[in-house]
Amino acid sequence: MLASGLLLKMDFSPVISTYRFFFLAAFACSVLIACYGSREANNIHLETLRIYTHKIPKEIKKFTIVQISDVHLGLIVREKRLKKIGELVEKAHPDILVSTGDLVDGDLGKVNGLVDILKNIEPPFGKFAITGNHEFYAGIENSLDFIKKAGFTILRGEGITINGLINIAGIDDIAGKPFNYREVSERALLSSLPRELFTVLLKHRPVINEDALGFFDLQLSGHTHKGQIYPFRYLTGLFFPLYTGYHELPNKSHLYVSKGSGTWGPPIRFLASPEVTVIELVYTP
Repeated sequence: MLASGLLLKMDFSPVISTYRFFFLAAFACSVLIACYGSREANNIHLETLRIYTHKIPKEIKKFTIVQISDVHLGLIVREKRLKKIGELVEKAHPDILVSTGDLVDGDLGKVNGLVDILKNIEPPFGKFAITGNHEFYAGIENSLDFIKKAGFTILRGEGITINGLINIAGIDDIAGKPFNYREVSERALLSSLPRELFTVLLKHRPVINEDALGFFDLQLSGHTHKGQIYPFRYLTGLFFPLYTGYHELPNKSHLYVSKGSGTWGPPIRFLASPEVTVIELVYTP
């Protein structure tokens, strides 16, 4: 009883005021970060990578690949963001456009206009896409139908040579294993293509198959979003050590991991701004 009486007589207002201050400060910081993150998510930019190689024909001098990745079209990412992405792609004047997975993320049946935005982009040497994990989560058949209607050639364990200029190959994401997944040997796929030409491998996750090293010049990947919201990049890095940017690999192979062009989940990015990637292959002897 004595203890209760003492407690009732004590003045807790300084403690309550202190907790209130920290709560309000944390709340204000959260609001500011969310506002900044929303703005950063909408600030899509062109990221340029220049690679010098003797594997493209001397007479063309430069061949431009534009990469989009992890757009996540669906409930949140809609016409406004896709139009911005499309404008940036057109601005880069690509020879080919590639999508390295997660173009689709949700039911597209009621979303009007999205197919036409992509379909109207017509690079001279075509558009190519692969599956990401979200194409399978959203329903692989509907996802593939949308991507085809948008004008992309979908590479599922396939490789082609484009006009005798460049090789491009693509594989399914491993998330498709319980579904309609096409499993192939990367080494066998890539070794079937002309070795004297520059070879691009489209693979959603930035995971390197050591058996395939030396059989591709550049692997283009996405999936990680560079963590999307700092400091999640450190968690992403635990699963994917090569989680963003350009990396030299053994046997003259290379990897580029896009930060992604859209957002997954909340439409927020923090210290991981979205990009449309421009890869310029420049001839050098």
